[in-house]
Amino acid sequence: MNDHLPLRAVGILGGAALMIAMATDLLSVIGRHVGMPLLGSIEIVRAAVVLSAAAGIVVATAAGTHAVVHLLIDRLGPGPRAWLVRFNRLASALFMLSLAVGSVWISADLWNGSEESELLGIPFAPLRIFMILCVLGTAGMFAVQAARSRR
Repeated sequence: MNDHLPLRAVGILGGAALMIAMATDLLSVIGRHVGMPLLGSIEIVRAAVVLSAAAGIVVATAAGTHAVVHLLIDRLGPGPRAWLVRFNRLASALFMLSLAVGSVWISADLWNGSEESELLGIPFAPLRIFMILCVLGTAGMFAVQAARSRR
């Protein structure tokens, strides 16, 4: 069994969501120009972007491919560089954890409100849950990376 199967599944889900967003936008633009607007296209794109962005954060963190400003760290010696990288990973973990806490708080506050999009009725709760899981997973990955960089 492949150890990276869950990560691959998240990447495929994020890529598929991005393709859905782009295809929906394309059909929407074509529909407006030919006089047949695609109702609810904005709702579909918004839902797809949530899935794609959350998946992208997880995949980028797992692959260690987040954007890094090398202007400062490339001019530091090995000791200060390692300390700054570790600090960055811990700060990133705390930031992602705070996003998760805020998202859980909002979700708990709105849980019984049966929130959904206006035209298509896309429920927001599953999107919030997916985002919370991705942000928590990202926080955990940053924390593990920080702990490993200490060794």
